[in-house]
Amino acid sequence: MKAINIISFDVPYPANYGGVIDVFYKIKRFHNKGIKVHLHCFEYGRGEQTELNNYCYSVNYYKRKTGISSQISSIPYIVKSRIAEELKNNLLKNDFPILFEGLHCCFLLDDETFKKRFKIVRNHNIEHDYYNELAKIETNPIKRKYFKTEAKKLNQFESILKNANLCLAISDNDFNYFKKTYPNNKFIHVPCFHFNENIKVKPGKGDYVLYHGNLSVSENINAAKFIINNLFQSIDIPLKIAGLNPDDDLISLINKYAHIDLIKNPSDQEMSELMANAQINLLYTEQATGLKLKLLNSLFNGRHCIVNSKMVKGTSLANTCLVEDDTNKLKELILNTFSIEISENEIEKRKSILLRDYSNENGFQKIITEM
Repeated sequence: MKAINIISFDVPYPANYGGVIDVFYKIKRFHNKGIKVHLHCFEYGRGEQTELNNYCYSVNYYKRKTGISSQISSIPYIVKSRIAEELKNNLLKNDFPILFEGLHCCFLLDDETFKKRFKIVRNHNIEHDYYNELAKIETNPIKRKYFKTEAKKLNQFESILKNANLCLAISDNDFNYFKKTYPNNKFIHVPCFHFNENIKVKPGKGDYVLYHGNLSVSENINAAKFIINNLFQSIDIPLKIAGLNPDDDLISLINKYAHIDLIKNPSDQEMSELMANAQINLLYTEQATGLKLKLLNSLFNGRHCIVNSKMVKGTSLANTCLVEDDTNKLKELILNTFSIEISENEIEKRKSILLRDYSNENGFQKIITEM
């Protein structure tokens, strides 16, 4: 393969949240392997990024059609708002394979014009499950109704995947679901692409616990609130909470505690240092969907990693973390681990699993082998 078209649901730079991290580092890997990337991305606030020109043979931007007009449809909003005639015209200018990043970008997948093209879909989630989970934790009734409606539409729309030649599931859990639902399709498990190449664990001990994530997303806001209210309200150990665009309610809650600090919108460098210098990277979720990139980043760059079981569900990462669901036992685990240096044995165990199952090179080779 000499070239590929990649359709991205968002502008994949800066690579500062889950989905676009996967897209950006996939682009970099293809570029480093000498494959010309023709990038097509939907822009709705991140702007055109000249950095992408360093890795892409061509970059085309399309305005995402947000607003009520894209909601009044049987097609999911995340798909309808990304329909662009210009994209179709640009794809017809070559005959290279097409990689659709997420169900979001799949409106052309069943178009007869592309019947003979090799079509790949990257499944970032089981989208209807993801939206149903968002509905469960949403307190705003209008937003909750939107999430439920979108979940139904996505469930119906998902069958468009039958038109793909190859689908890339992001976790074992997702792979098992897709393979069972679409037994005649080719699915392979390809974990997230990411910025990590080697395991870098700092020697010694840190003096704080870190929780990080996009703090404008309900799932992460709720996780941070759980950690504060159920764990650190009664644990007098320094806790740092870091991430993008923190929610106002979360800011107010953090301000009540002298031993809890908020780091708003840290740079990539600052985030890496926070993970590396922490004694414990603490991660918690109520949504066992996809693969959490923040977990991978913590394991590649941090010392101890404490998680609940939903964080590692459908992955091979349970043996690289300390896993606990019971709240009281979780407190005890944090207190005990805060004074212990991570052992060489634990680091070696991490290396064997992460470099085997979660390296970008392995992911690239899996894709190329199937094309």
